[in-house]
Amino acid sequence: MGEYRFLTTSSPHIHSGESVQRIMFNVAGALLLPTIAGVYFFGLQALLLVVTATLAAVLTEAIFQKLRGKPITVWDGSAVVTGILLALNLPPGLPLWMAVVGSVVSIALGKMIYGGLGANPFNPALIGRVFLMVTFPVEMTTWINPVDGTTSATPLALMKMQGVSTDYTRLFMGNVGGSLGETSALMILLGGLYLIYRGYVDWRIPASYLGTVAVLSLVLGRDPIFHLLAGGLILGAFFMATDMVTTPVTRLGRIIFGIGAGIFVVLIRFYGGYPEGVSFSILLMNAFTPIINRLTVPRIYGEVRTR
Repeated sequence: MGEYRFLTTSSPHIHSGESVQRIMFNVAGALLLPTIAGVYFFGLQALLLVVTATLAAVLTEAIFQKLRGKPITVWDGSAVVTGILLALNLPPGLPLWMAVVGSVVSIALGKMIYGGLGANPFNPALIGRVFLMVTFPVEMTTWINPVDGTTSATPLALMKMQGVSTDYTRLFMGNVGGSLGETSALMILLGGLYLIYRGYVDWRIPASYLGTVAVLSLVLGRDPIFHLLAGGLILGAFFMATDMVTTPVTRLGRIIFGIGAGIFVVLIRFYGGYPEGVSFSILLMNAFTPIINRLTVPRIYGEVRTR
C-alpha cells in the first residue's frame, strides 16, 4: 500500500475559481457598454481618449514595476480598468496628452506609490481625475454637446447656475453634454447590473448611495430623478464606489459607505461651488474606510466583549 500523508494548510481551503484577472476583465467588459455609448455620441475622439488613457495606464504600471525590480503584472487587467475608468470621467474633447498625464498620476500616485494593487487606500482613477481638475480646470470643464458638436454646459451646471432642468429621456439615453462615459444612464445600469449578477459588485453600496441622494433630494425640495440621472452618480455608484480595495469589507460597512458618499454628493451639489461631487464623495469615504471596517466587524457567535 502506498504511503499517505496528512497535510495541514492555512485557510482558505475552498477556492471559487475566480482570479484578479478574470474579475478585472469582466469589469472592463461591463465598462465597454458606456464606452460604446460615449463613442456613439461623441465620435472618434472619445475612442482615442479611451485607448490613449488605457495604454498610458498599462505602460506606467509596467515601467514603475520594472524600475522597482518587481514582476510585471499588467496582465491582471487592473491598469486596464483604471485607464478606462479615468477616460470615462474625462470631457470627450480633452487633449490626449492630458489624458496621458491623468493616467500616469492615477497609476503612479494613486496606486504604485502605496505598493500596488490591493494596497492603495484611494480609487486610482479618481485620484487622476481630481488631479486633472485642479491642474487643468478650463479643459476639464469644457463640454461638448453631442447634438451639434459645440461646447455647452452639463445638465448639472445648467441646473445649478440657471435652474434649468433636462429631459429625463435624454439623461437616460445619454444625448447630453458631460464626461465621456457618464452620460448614458442606460448603458451604465446594464453594465452595473451585470457585475451584480456575477457577484463582483455588492448591491448594498449602489443602493445606499443612490437611495441617499434620492431621499435627500426629495427632502430638500429638489428633483430626485434628475439628480439620479444627471452627472456621474450612476457611474460612480456601480463602478467606483464598489472598488474592492478601497471600500469596506463588511455588509454594514458598505451601507454606511454608500450613505456617507450620498450625503457628500448632496452637500457639494446643492451647497458647494462645484455642480458635481461624485469624485470627491467617493474619495472622502475611501479615507473613512479603515475606521468603518474597524467599527463594523461582526461579532463572533458566542463572543463576550470585555471592557
